[in-house]
Amino acid sequence: MKKLLSAILTLALVLCLGMPALAAEPEKAQEPAPWTYEYLADTYALGLMDDGYGKYIQSPITQDQLTAMTDIVSDKLALLGLPQREADGVALVIDTTRGGVMNALYQVCADYKLEGIEEGVIPFLKQLGVVKGVNEAGDLNLEQPCTYQEAMVMSVRLVLAVYDGADAGSQGLLWKATNGKNTLYLLGTAHVDRSNVYPFHKSLRAALASAQTVIFELDFNDQAGIAEFAAMQTYSDGTALKDHISPELYASTVQVFAGLGMPEEAVAAYKPWALAATLMSLSTQDETTTGAPMAIDLYLNSAAANAGKQIGAVETYAFQGGIFDTLSPEYQEAYLSSYVAMALAAQSGENPELTEEEKQALQELAELQEKQMDAMMEAWKAGDAAAFGESFDKATVLESTDELNARLFTDRDPNMIKYAAGLLEREGENTFFLAVGAGHMVDPGGIVSGLRALGYTVEEL
Repeated sequence: MKKLLSAILTLALVLCLGMPALAAEPEKAQEPAPWTYEYLADTYALGLMDDGYGKYIQSPITQDQLTAMTDIVSDKLALLGLPQREADGVALVIDTTRGGVMNALYQVCADYKLEGIEEGVIPFLKQLGVVKGVNEAGDLNLEQPCTYQEAMVMSVRLVLAVYDGADAGSQGLLWKATNGKNTLYLLGTAHVDRSNVYPFHKSLRAALASAQTVIFELDFNDQAGIAEFAAMQTYSDGTALKDHISPELYASTVQVFAGLGMPEEAVAAYKPWALAATLMSLSTQDETTTGAPMAIDLYLNSAAANAGKQIGAVETYAFQGGIFDTLSPEYQEAYLSSYVAMALAAQSGENPELTEEEKQALQELAELQEKQMDAMMEAWKAGDAAAFGESFDKATVLESTDELNARLFTDRDPNMIKYAAGLLEREGENTFFLAVGAGHMVDPGGIVSGLRALGYTVEEL
């Protein structure tokens, strides 16, 4: 149990696979206006928009929505530790008009000593670039109802402007490789949304914006590949989950997913590795994870796609799915069993099938995983590759005899290095942005040292 529940395995998966877990498709009755596209990745990442946006994004914002929105903005600004400002006692009308929404956003900032705050609502928000749109007469239509998308864009602009002014935000594990006229940004990612990872630092956003082509482990826009991957997750031979695992594990699995709102008939269609990967993904979330989690690589993909950039991929869905689909039946069952045990403990606090010693082991390993995730994410946000490598300890992962480890790193890192070198050898003048799991960037055997060994210049940013 301790081997299969090891935090090392969980973190290896999070840091080296772009493979998505089971997820619902968003509803799209209402579509965002084109002028919002450049902000959509951040609105989603900050929790200002979720999968149900099709029901409200173009509608007038409600008071409850405005309150929730300003609470998010307030929480993000509070993390900066800005100097406090005494209240000026001026009462502002806060309602769902455009002017009322601007007043609400200004009020959030009024607690801090920010440049221009004394000038009042409109001058302050214009100075930050929060307010831009005017009509032909040059006014801001302050009395008109404010739509949800107008309010969310103003909120995102405000958060980014204040963070940029404070030189704050997640810097990421970012390197820059060069060869002749070619530039390759290398970002080690984590397939998680946690630890208040958003917003990103302006330098990371600028590196992404400068690239003509953005490459991931997988092309998240490849609908055919996604469909192929989805098919790999389920049985097509007439069997079901209960035919491949013990009756006891089947019952526990159904119980766990029932607690997550998934009925037995749906659970029964999936293979053990697919269900385990979903539980693993859930286990990496924390209290800062948004209601519709947006992992780092998915944020980057959204930002790149909405900016009209070319998207590429190092691997295919069939390849990554095959990493798991070809695991031995015994390993798949043990893999699922470990995460079901953890999930049962998290859902009910007790698991009668476990001994007291096993329960204690579960608790200790859950705490170890949380501690390691926190340490790695703090290093990621600070852009400290050395601290990240120390927390992750890739050498220990590679030395493990776990069935997955060779497939995750030993068998894949050389191809990652070869792919990155190929980008640097392209003809002409190109700027690429390669974002793959951080486990592939760090040593032993990582992309950064691999490129240096080939003679390329690589600097940590």
